[in-house]
Amino acid sequence: MTSSVTDNPGGCVAPPFFAHAAAQPDRLAIWCDGRTATYAELSALVRRWSHALAARGVQSGDNVGVLLPNSVEFAALLMVAADLGVSLVPLNMSLSPEAVGRAFAAADVRHVVAGAHQLAALAQPAVPGLQIAVDGAAPNAVTLEELLATVPQDVAPQGRGTPDAALILTMTSGSTGDPKPIVLTQRTKVNRAAAAVQMYGVRASDVILAATPLYHSLAERLVLMALMHGATAVVMARFSTGAWLRCVAEQRVTFTIAVSSQLKQIVAELRADAGHDTGSLRCVVSSSALLDNATKDELLAHIGCAFHECYGTSEIAIASNLDSASAAGKLQSVGCAAPGVDIRILGAGDIELPAGAVGEIVCRTPMLFGGYYRRPDQTGAAMWGDYFRTGDLGCLDADGFLYYRGRAKDLIITGGVNVYPGDVEAVAATLPAVKECAAFAVADEKLGEVVGLALVLDDAAAFNLRALRALCADRLADFQQPRHFHVVDALPKNPMGKIMKFELVRQFSKPGTGAGQ
Repeated sequence: MTSSVTDNPGGCVAPPFFAHAAAQPDRLAIWCDGRTATYAELSALVRRWSHALAARGVQSGDNVGVLLPNSVEFAALLMVAADLGVSLVPLNMSLSPEAVGRAFAAADVRHVVAGAHQLAALAQPAVPGLQIAVDGAAPNAVTLEELLATVPQDVAPQGRGTPDAALILTMTSGSTGDPKPIVLTQRTKVNRAAAAVQMYGVRASDVILAATPLYHSLAERLVLMALMHGATAVVMARFSTGAWLRCVAEQRVTFTIAVSSQLKQIVAELRADAGHDTGSLRCVVSSSALLDNATKDELLAHIGCAFHECYGTSEIAIASNLDSASAAGKLQSVGCAAPGVDIRILGAGDIELPAGAVGEIVCRTPMLFGGYYRRPDQTGAAMWGDYFRTGDLGCLDADGFLYYRGRAKDLIITGGVNVYPGDVEAVAATLPAVKECAAFAVADEKLGEVVGLALVLDDAAAFNLRALRALCADRLADFQQPRHFHVVDALPKNPMGKIMKFELVRQFSKPGTGAGQ
């Protein structure tokens, strides 16, 4: 096949997929945990599902909540949404029912697709419209089999999607607080896939591995990239180093974008056993956080293929790309601007800074998000003209290479997933014995970072670490759980009374001897 996503001037996601299905019906479209679907099979599922939803009252512009594990159905649903012109609101399945309810409310979710267990756990009715259980019966829900039963195999695509319609509303907040959905339009997803094709030479013959959850924009991008380009998507049900290496060997994976913490674990496994077959790989991209040079060198020695590193955010996808083959002497950077991207550095008063000066990284990009859902003030505050304010600090050198200097925001990135400290703090602060608390990042070999929690106690005698752990387990998702606890006399604060979290990171950046270590 010679066509590519860059041949899609209309900016819609579904038409290239259906074109590839017509041209190569027997090619493998997706493999997930041993289940497979050819392009013909996946296309039939997408077309039937799209018609079935329309017949049951799902309209273009509706928002559909999704609580699903990585699966063939989840991948198909991405294309269903694109064809029908609806937007998916995918959430982490480990969130509490209360957190799911808040997220659904923030995104105006009208319908939901989930596992039977997840639907049963939600307050009824969870949404005002249709509920679909993909893996069995659930109260007040229709099964996917029942939904599809009256739709023939040969229905045509609906073609209701438009380039500027929202395809994904992805959440920037976790289980507590105020969820803030990011709008990713069909045009945005097409442009993001096209940029990856241009940077990494993705082609129809590729086998593309996604090893992060499909509620995360990275896995969505990889699957959509494959299906829009006529390639094969390999989707891991869950990540482990052994499963990743088996997928690469058995499915003959050629391309992947992985979070850096995953690659660190993979390097450790390859160090212990160099006999793994990674010969099919032609390009590996590291994302989410920088890899140290020693890890990069060791990874390249084992896999022997092209290696890239990228920097970006959910709102802008990839801002910069580091090609290790052509960036000798610049490996400490995060590379140059991605295709079509312009990067600038702002100082105090939004004054543009010269090369070498550290300030806020701002980007103008065709991969820009569609704003924060129904939050025009917050969307406007996130922009400097048509440049997105990343909230991150960095500098550009004279050759245009970007050097990342840290997060201005207090995000904790664990295994490639963002943890917002306020979500953790809001839960811990409800324990009566806790006077003040602050969540911060603690370095971790496997996950890159995990959550540390500093506690000032109101009543030390009444404090019970087991009770705090139980509270967090009940109220927070698994990725948000504090792993290290430190009881302190006072939190470090500046003269204005603001907690200086960088001091906590400095003091406790390595696991210490705090409470309950």
